[in-house]
Amino acid sequence: MSSAAQSVKWIGRTGGCQCGAVRYRLAAEPLSLYACHCRHCQKQSSSAFGMSLWMLLEKVEFTHGQPATWQERGDSGAIKVCAFCDQCGSRIYHGGEDPNAPVSLKPGTLDDTSVLRPIAHIWTRRAQPWLDLAASGIPCYEGEPESDEILLQLWRDSHPGTGGRR
Repeated sequence: MSSAAQSVKWIGRTGGCQCGAVRYRLAAEPLSLYACHCRHCQKQSSSAFGMSLWMLLEKVEFTHGQPATWQERGDSGAIKVCAFCDQCGSRIYHGGEDPNAPVSLKPGTLDDTSVLRPIAHIWTRRAQPWLDLAASGIPCYEGEPESDEILLQLWRDSHPGTGGRR
């Protein structure tokens, strides 16, 4: 584990959509951060993969504006509630139907993305063939890990004293 991972302070970090109509502040440490290569994340991010920063929604304080929502089904078949800026369309987070479960904040919306270090790659069977995921040195899962606890534990192991507890 790098000393950079240990020294990151997440509480108080800010972010928002591309146009600034929706702004937020983190009021807690994240629970996990991973890269997802499913087709939904590729389309949502308009890129080769998406990243998900797990947070409890109650710990994401919206300081300006509120995101709009719509729903879709993920590759797993589960309903996904998608929150976005209704002005510029930037995805802010997505989550399941359980309001008490963590949401996947889109970490590219953070004002400072230099601290982002995912702990795993998931849905790698859908990854672009030109990506060398083995070179990342972090765990790779063809689909989703057997349980969310795996991603939570990987985060706790790489970020002692932060997040990973619901």
